[in-house]
Amino acid sequence: MPATPAVVPPCDVVGSGPHRVIALHGWFGDRRSFARIHPYLDTDAFTYAFPDYRGYGEARGVEGEHTLAEIARDVIALADKLGWDTFSLLGHSMGGTAMQRVMLDAPGRVRRLAGVSPVPASGVPFDEQGWALFSGAAADPGNRRAIIDFTTGNRLPGRWLDEMVATSLRVSDEYAFRAYLDAWAGTDFHAEIEGDPTPVLVVAGAHDPALSAEVMRGTWLNWYPNAELVVLADAGHYAMEETPLALVSAVERFLSAG
Repeated sequence: MPATPAVVPPCDVVGSGPHRVIALHGWFGDRRSFARIHPYLDTDAFTYAFPDYRGYGEARGVEGEHTLAEIARDVIALADKLGWDTFSLLGHSMGGTAMQRVMLDAPGRVRRLAGVSPVPASGVPFDEQGWALFSGAAADPGNRRAIIDFTTGNRLPGRWLDEMVATSLRVSDEYAFRAYLDAWAGTDFHAEIEGDPTPVLVVAGAHDPALSAEVMRGTWLNWYPNAELVVLADAGHYAMEETPLALVSAVERFLSAG
């Protein structure tokens, strides 16, 4: 089957600085999942583009394969439309593995990678119980709540968990949500990135048992020779929500270095 043609995704552009950054959201939220960090971004040094994937946000109902390769095609099309020959990538969770696909498919164009609780290029292994929880989350809000609670250390207010679930249901198509699980969990392309010299920042939340600092050391830091790890002591999987100031400081310090 031929690949779907690229579609320029809807996006928000924030800032006017010379260092361009495309931010890729995670599985549970659309581009507005980064909204908490917007007020603290250095808009003189950076220009950020926040796109939606097909099936999310303003791209709900847009047909596609919902694969990492498709995300990469659309992101590259966005960069072309914006006139960005080079850019860095910021990716949260699923966006962390997607940004690596963009880097591979746009050789020479990506300056730096910054991942926030990012899924490795090897995907994520699940046991039977874990897979039932995650695969059932497309149709079951209770599964979504349980996943968010688990990946933030079972320590955050119930009302916040409810808000996160309601938002995820509102901003994503059920079919796309389910299809992207196969994309980020079941796609292994780590052999393509192993040894890549691109500078990489990996931000892990101390309260995230799923994509922990240990997982980051065994994957990202093992495969990228120029990778560094920052652990946020007060964050779980959603550092943009939990510790926005610390996250912006870590990311922009790293991006400013190159």
